[in-house]
Amino acid sequence: MSQPPGPAPASPEPPYPGAAGPPPQYPGAAGPPLPYPGAATPSPQYPGTATPPPQYQGTATPPPQYPGAAAPPPQYPGGPGTGGPGPRYPGAGGPAPQYPGAGGPGPQYPGAAGQPPQYGGGGPGPQYPGPQHPAADPRYAGPPQPQPAPFVPRPAVAPDDLDYRHQGSRVHLASHQRGADATALGQLATQIPGALVSLAVVSALALGLFGTVVGWLVVVAWLASGSLVFHRPTELRFARHVLKLRTPLAEERARLEPIWREVTARAGIEADTYELMVENSDDLNAVAAAGHVVGVTTYSLNRIPSSNLAAVLAHELGHHTGGHAWAGLLGYWYSLPGRLAWAFTRGMARIALAVAGVFSAAATGLLILFMGMFVLTGFLVAWYITVPLVVAPYLLAYAGRLGELRADQQAAALGFAPEMAEVLHHFQAEEDAAKAAAVAQGKKLQEPGGLARLLSTHPDNYTRLRALEPYLQLPR
Repeated sequence: MSQPPGPAPASPEPPYPGAAGPPPQYPGAAGPPLPYPGAATPSPQYPGTATPPPQYQGTATPPPQYPGAAAPPPQYPGGPGTGGPGPRYPGAGGPAPQYPGAGGPGPQYPGAAGQPPQYGGGGPGPQYPGPQHPAADPRYAGPPQPQPAPFVPRPAVAPDDLDYRHQGSRVHLASHQRGADATALGQLATQIPGALVSLAVVSALALGLFGTVVGWLVVVAWLASGSLVFHRPTELRFARHVLKLRTPLAEERARLEPIWREVTARAGIEADTYELMVENSDDLNAVAAAGHVVGVTTYSLNRIPSSNLAAVLAHELGHHTGGHAWAGLLGYWYSLPGRLAWAFTRGMARIALAVAGVFSAAATGLLILFMGMFVLTGFLVAWYITVPLVVAPYLLAYAGRLGELRADQQAAALGFAPEMAEVLHHFQAEEDAAKAAAVAQGKKLQEPGGLARLLSTHPDNYTRLRALEPYLQLPR
């Protein structure tokens, strides 16, 4: 090994006793320094340190390693002439100094980037309190996010006892998918006087508010609006917003559609001609609305056997094929302006009587006399309008009762007479239970009078059961 340049000594210095090799050179020495006395063995390391001792500050060149040193000692920070950077302080990007006896990197100070601090022994540090989320950072201390429960469809409660005799077979369609029987035609005829009154009301308002040209356009538009009864999107809006029906859920449709297809197959009707909807109700009921809507309650859908549900749906199909549903809605729509005008007139009459009663009984009597003369004049002069208007509610109720009996017969003709009878017995049992509960509470029962029965749109259950006897083949 060559010596650094400098003035050569006159003669080599004798080595110190016991030196095993050349001694280390001191900083700035001109020649080889003398070895330490007795330096035959390596210098001891500092207690507990895993690395050799540090170099002294101010050395121009790195000192030689002591015999037996495993690695160069660490340098103190900022020492002049140390030849390298000192240890990293908190926030530095490099590795931090190790603790004595640690087999891995030391803990990082707050703000340092990287993994969480590890404690002595090289193992991972303790977890923070709180459950650990599997998809989050290991230092996350919050509770795990709740997971949504899996959707489990509610099974049908009622048994499926229907004879699906047409399932998977070819359906023979009827020549006429829908029609208008005598009941439907009678409903339309009964609504003619109300429609004429409505036409007069609409014409008077339209011509008075908008003038001749625009007023007649309004009248024609009102006359053409009846076609919306057969417009399916309009029917669905009517069913949702007026009748409070909704689209069936997946499990509801899975139960409802096979039964409906069996009913329509027996009748020779296209199943997709009509729209199935559901009403949230605890009553056993169904409805045929407009021209294409068949609604059923959730009780009927989930609580009665499939055969009884088929009988209920066959009954509503009879209303559609007989034209009862669209005829009733069409007549109601064209008579609606007249009904509103009549309700407004009665309201004004009541207000006038109330105001007159405040002043004197004589004024009230004169007002009642004036109103009576006005009504009598209407009967004498325009009897062909006033008389049908008075009789129309009773005729419409009678047509409704006939329509219910015809719909029962339609269901019986499709093979659902026993099931229809079971449904009617259920209705009667509910009525009897309601009467018994009222009697138990001490309430006085009021049976409907003669006029009230005439205004009922449904016959009583015993009348309907007697009409089903020919289909049940029961002995008299």
